[in-house]
Amino acid sequence: MKNITLLFATLLISYITFAQEIELEPYASGFSEPVDLKNAGDDRLFVVEQGGTIKIIDGNGIVLSNDFLDISGDVSGGSEQGLLSIAFHPDYANNGKFYVNYTKTNGDTRVSEFTVDSGNPNLADPNSEVTIIEIAQPFSNHNGGCLQFGTDGYLYIATGDGGSGGDPNNLAQNTTNLLGNILRIDVDNPIPGATNYGIPADNPFAGDPSNREEIWAYGLRNPWKFSFDSATNNLWIADVGQGEIEEINRVGGSEAGLNYGWRCYEGSEPFNTTNCPPAGDLTFPVAEYNHPTGFSITGGYVYNGTLQPSLQGLYFFADFATSLIGYVDSNDNLTNLGSFGGGWSSFGVDIDNELFIVNYSGSVSRIIEAPIIGVEEHTTTDFSFFPNPANEKISLQIENDTFASVSILDIKGSVLFSEENIAQQHKDIDISTLSQGIYLLKATTAGNNSFTKKLVIQ
Repeated sequence: MKNITLLFATLLISYITFAQEIELEPYASGFSEPVDLKNAGDDRLFVVEQGGTIKIIDGNGIVLSNDFLDISGDVSGGSEQGLLSIAFHPDYANNGKFYVNYTKTNGDTRVSEFTVDSGNPNLADPNSEVTIIEIAQPFSNHNGGCLQFGTDGYLYIATGDGGSGGDPNNLAQNTTNLLGNILRIDVDNPIPGATNYGIPADNPFAGDPSNREEIWAYGLRNPWKFSFDSATNNLWIADVGQGEIEEINRVGGSEAGLNYGWRCYEGSEPFNTTNCPPAGDLTFPVAEYNHPTGFSITGGYVYNGTLQPSLQGLYFFADFATSLIGYVDSNDNLTNLGSFGGGWSSFGVDIDNELFIVNYSGSVSRIIEAPIIGVEEHTTTDFSFFPNPANEKISLQIENDTFASVSILDIKGSVLFSEENIAQQHKDIDISTLSQGIYLLKATTAGNNSFTKKLVIQ
């Protein structure tokens, strides 16, 4: 990724198609300007409100009346400031530690550690705050704010370029400060007498006092949400553009020291290349979209749940300003699913990797598959097939009848496979030559019954 040329990067930038393959299922509401959603390794969801409070949705979808945490008196409000994110320690079940990112009343960024109340799992101990790191902010906007723990156990922190417009101090290209970066720190092994965190030995600038050793990646404008793919450990970063382009970056989770190009480039296009490194030293986005399609990207997650098989492996994102929701597939094709009428401020996943989206106006919805018109989605005792999703073959089974014919069609209705005169209750079909996607499986029986079901090929 690091040596990608500008030409090659441009070829990777995805075309935009239009489809409608999801629905939003209402899950919980009544929140005040929610901006983050996380789980703590159990069936609860924690909703971060920008004003400084965190609420809990229990496993039944009920919003608890008490706040999990209220630090509103310590948080600056308005615009892009506030309480921005939460992350639970990988060993939260045992140590009760979690971390929040907020802007203090003077506008500077603070990442703090809190501990859950020893007697009530639905309350944090408000007196347990330990400051982990503070970052001076020259302007009020572009605070980044997202927190995530990696599979390596380290805490990753997104910071914006310090604000204003056009990164006037070129901070995102300056590795002697902590702005415009993804930071990576060790909260379990602090440096005695120095900081409340340690520097992982494989950080790109570890042991180099001429650069900030906390930096994992740099050259970002305002990364509004990043996440790790729970299946591949790829790192996905959505970076809000200046005036033309919203971008999505994807790299391997262990790729350190990458320069994502801001302010030299906005997405794949030059912005201000004065004193910039060669384009070949930069990492360009795998997908992007232009204004006015959207103006403020919100990053999400790769769907790795099981309840929505046709969505598996897709990276979902949204736009705060234009309400669009879209996804990027495994081939880096960007699909715009259209406007869903919300100010999408965040995504989240539950303990089962089911995907949720957060509306800044105060609600949380679950992302589900949209039914295909005319396709029977429920299972019957007469006809079944497995596996689904599949990648090599599928097995069809019917009771009290036999198959007369079976066919597989693409969504446009083109027949890709067909076989007649089967006269069997069991049928195996080789699907290894079919591309990843959604198909229709049609079967007729000797008794003149017919079935149409959705088939997902991985």
